Order: sequence, then structure tokens, then C-alpha cells
Amino acid sequence: MELKTHLKIDHTLSGELLQLEEGYARVELKTTDVMRADAEGLVHGGFCFSAADFAAMAAVNDPNVVLAKSEAKFLAPVRVGEIVLFEANVISHEGNRYAVEVTGNVEQTDVFRAVFYTVVLKEHVLGI
Repeated sequence: MELKTHLKIDHTLSGELLQLEEGYARVELKTTDVMRADAEGLVHGGFCFSAADFAAMAAVNDPNVVLAKSEAKFLAPVRVGEIVLFEANVISHEGNRYAVEVTGNVEQTDVFRAVFYTVVLKEHVLGI
């Protein structure tokens, strides 16, 4: 399946798409020193959120998909050098609205869980 959205995203900051199927996407985020929030090596949560958002948008896979709302939980810290695997599954679809559940794991540890509520617009959001 071909990716139709977020084609210009910086994969070093928002993750690399590993797998794409209808209603499903898997994204890998390799955390690096530029994501460091402090001297101890904590990765700023915004990078994890960005990769999870990218996974959700890819699971919907429409060029005009936008995020309307999210409910996210950061379950465990991520350290510089760790690889976070995000899996996104469309859990509901009604008209132009999709709810996408995203989980993030470092090896066997759950680090992130969210539901992203998205809308597919008739045209690009910047053209409205």
C-alpha cells in the first residue's frame, strides 16, 4: 500500500513508516541526542507524540486528514538511544471521522498510549 499523507515529514524526528495496511500503520522512532530534554538523557515527549501522530495519520492514509483531538498517556520514560515502535489501528470510522488507537513500546515496555480523533477534509486544511 502506498502512503498518501504526510509525504514531506522529517523521518529523523517523526519516525520511519515500517508497515502500512488499510486501517493500520507501524512507525519506528529511533531516538537521538537532538531529542534530549535533560542531562540524564530523557527524550522530550513531543517527539513521541509526533511519531504517534504520524502513525495515526498513516493509518487513515488520506492526503487531507487532520488531527482534531487526542487523548494521550505517557506511560514510561524514553531514553536517548532507545527505539520506540508505534502501532496505529483505526478503531472507528463514521463519515469523514476516524478514531485511531496508537500504542508505543520500547522492547517489551509500554511507553505511550493514545486515541487520535481525525477528520478527512474535502480539501487541504491550508486551502480552506
